[in-house]
Amino acid sequence: MYDIFEKLCAEKGVTPYRVCKETGLTTSTISNWKAGRYTPKTDKLQKIADFFGVSIEFLMGTDEKEESPIYYTNEETAKLAQEMFEDEDMRSLFHMKRTMPPERFKAHIEFMKNLYNQEKKENL
Repeated sequence: MYDIFEKLCAEKGVTPYRVCKETGLTTSTISNWKAGRYTPKTDKLQKIADFFGVSIEFLMGTDEKEESPIYYTNEETAKLAQEMFEDEDMRSLFHMKRTMPPERFKAHIEFMKNLYNQEKKENL
């Protein structure tokens, strides 16, 4: 069962530590699972399954037919989405977009664009 977890990590380009950080699990949970000391309880398996977008059954190896779901219509979109997911600053920007009034967010974007253009001119 841990081998499926490792395969999913490799497919998604994440480390077990990253999975722990994103799901709130302890590294000892994953270490003990890897060492074969025990299998995580259902609630922990569900967090891992949710992180990877698979079922617990797939994660446990009892549902061989299930594949990781494809959320994007093309490879470039999937790559960009993964990059944004892994970049804390990009996630922060998306969070602000969701929670700020539109006019305030637009002002922040304009500020960043102006700063970027100014830095770009200075580097010419």
